[in-house]
Amino acid sequence: MDVDSTPGGPTGLAERLRAQEAHQRDLAARRARERTDVRDPAVERVDRGEIAAANDPLRVARRVDRVSRFRTGEDPDSVPADAPAPALVADAAQRLDLPERPQVLLEKVVNQPDFLEARYLEGGFVAQRTVGRIVVRGADGRAAGYGTGFLVSARLLLTNHHVLPSPDVAAGSVVQLDFQRALDGDPLPVVELALDPDAFFVADAELDFALVAVAGAPEATAAFGWCRLTAAQGTVVVGESVTIVQHPAGRRKEVALRENRLVDIPEQVLHYVTDTEPGSSGSPVFNDQWEVVALHHASVPDPSPGGTGSLNEGIRISRILRHLAALGLDPARRALVDALDDPATPHGGRERAATPARPGLAAAGSGDTGTALGGAPAGATPAGTVRAAHAPTVAAPAGSWPAGTQPAGAQPAGSQAAGTPPAGTAPTGAGVASVEVPLRLTVSVALDGRVPGAGPPVPAPLAAPAAPAVERLAIDPDYSARAGYDPAFLGVPLPLPGPGTNTAAASAELRYHHFSVVVHRVRRLALYTAVNIDGARTDAPPRADDRWILDPRLPREEQTGADVYADNALDRGHLVRRLDPAWGPPARAANDDTFHYTNSAPQHHAFNAGSTLWLGLEEFLLGPARRDRLRISVVTGPVLAPDDPPYRGVLLPRRFWKLAAVVEPDGRLVVTGYVLGQDALLPGVLAAEALGAYRTFQVPVTTVADLTGLDLSAYAPADPLGGVEAAGAARELRTYAEIVLG
Repeated sequence: MDVDSTPGGPTGLAERLRAQEAHQRDLAARRARERTDVRDPAVERVDRGEIAAANDPLRVARRVDRVSRFRTGEDPDSVPADAPAPALVADAAQRLDLPERPQVLLEKVVNQPDFLEARYLEGGFVAQRTVGRIVVRGADGRAAGYGTGFLVSARLLLTNHHVLPSPDVAAGSVVQLDFQRALDGDPLPVVELALDPDAFFVADAELDFALVAVAGAPEATAAFGWCRLTAAQGTVVVGESVTIVQHPAGRRKEVALRENRLVDIPEQVLHYVTDTEPGSSGSPVFNDQWEVVALHHASVPDPSPGGTGSLNEGIRISRILRHLAALGLDPARRALVDALDDPATPHGGRERAATPARPGLAAAGSGDTGTALGGAPAGATPAGTVRAAHAPTVAAPAGSWPAGTQPAGAQPAGSQAAGTPPAGTAPTGAGVASVEVPLRLTVSVALDGRVPGAGPPVPAPLAAPAAPAVERLAIDPDYSARAGYDPAFLGVPLPLPGPGTNTAAASAELRYHHFSVVVHRVRRLALYTAVNIDGARTDAPPRADDRWILDPRLPREEQTGADVYADNALDRGHLVRRLDPAWGPPARAANDDTFHYTNSAPQHHAFNAGSTLWLGLEEFLLGPARRDRLRISVVTGPVLAPDDPPYRGVLLPRRFWKLAAVVEPDGRLVVTGYVLGQDALLPGVLAAEALGAYRTFQVPVTTVADLTGLDLSAYAPADPLGGVEAAGAARELRTYAEIVLG
């Protein structure tokens, strides 16, 4: 749970949420300590490759039986609950044509990262669509915190009790689906749905779950599907990798893909360890068959001797279902609960769902066998599109396949007649399916090179070698040719800010391609950066290897280098964005120049990743510049306050500011100012866990001057807030539409 603790925020609710989260974390830490003597020997066995020895024999037998049934297409729930372990192992061995030895079977069905079936990708794509960001709002409508939740039926959503502790809190909160990026990197249109606790709300503090109805369901959720829950045994074993789909710190959706290893299975919870970022409250924890095995709810430091990562804890789904089964519910609510483990839902842990149309994705022309991303020629296979020349014959519920991907023979009840594609479905040839897989990898798969009706298979043509995904930086050591920021760039003079009260500490102007930096030599960070952006000549050089360097023109002791950013949640936050100065002939060199440490500032990952308005703010301002071929100048920097918290020899800035300057068609200069704080994030760097609280404000330029001590007298007269609001007034931004530009 990521809670807003910003001054002036909805502190009453935020403090309640924070207290409940802390309580759950304390319980998880206690359970982790109590299980150390059980967990550590099991981990040692797993590390030696003895997964079977690390588990109860019956659990092993049930796991290999269940996976073998998935592998061969049998119903994994058809085995009798009291089936003995030897019989389960024998049946699994026969299905897989393997020896009847549990260790051998486990090695073949568990943790094979290099040999996962291709359907694993499709299953992951479908499963992740059910996951959304929960925005918890106070009585004033402002966000008090963020969590993760996921659809578990056509009507219900599951998250943590400490995210939605009561019907009142749920009634004011929303779930945002598709809060993520598309293949091309652009944000998907977000679908925001209210919650309806009056229709259904059940929560339990001990199991830390909340199950709530979604307003407008099932119609509103039909495009996203849901994850089927199961109380079946054999869904996971110690030593197995699990996957978490989440919105950590309220960011856009991310996937910790098989980055957590299950290390213990106590009665009520699962324990899994990771060397990466802790999970997000309310996230589903999946096995390799994309069955939900746990509801993630807490992360604590690994208490094992020598443990350096996080020990995550999730509530076992079987225990949540057992609790729900024991409740005395009226018939209508009981029917909703019974639907959670509906046998009619396809297995694999989720309901397959239709892919909604979105900008940049269009059906290909007549006769094409797939979809084409906007701008791609008809018939071309875009990166990330998988075309199957032979699709299975299946019986699927209505809307169970992504748009344009329904296999031949899949004719759900109530669907249109064969040969009549539903609205929004790309036309396909017989036996052809097109599946878009929005993962961070490029996939082009030709199953046998066959086009329907085109005769026998032919070899697929060899693709041209792909360009390297990562290129090395090439920073010119000769700085004399760099012109830096151009005060006359906008056609209206706009000089660099004056150092003001920082004169004694300010460095000389450090000039780079299309931008300049002035460093505060005592604080060892930029006092400010200033960049010119030409929307008519923007370029987008590929992302390099992020090799940051010190500027040789400035003494090492006056710069903040790599030591501050090692082994923590701090990012090297670009003050001048990588692509901002990348225009004209020196575009690549300007891109590389942004990787000087003088252009970076310590920013918490949650802040720098941009789940707030901050990262999108400049894009909002610069998008029209590129579209309309305009020019814009941006000045950015940290607020270097004397009471900033110390860390590894530097003081970490708690707030950052930005000034954006444009010239209107009538020749009038407009300068707008913005401030955002990462106050509540920094304790997570200094202590055990971070909380995601940040708000963006539009402020008068004079407020930026007061905060920084800079001389902004050339900027203030062009500020639209200067004559509208009192000096120092701040306008919190909830949407870009609230920005005052004139």
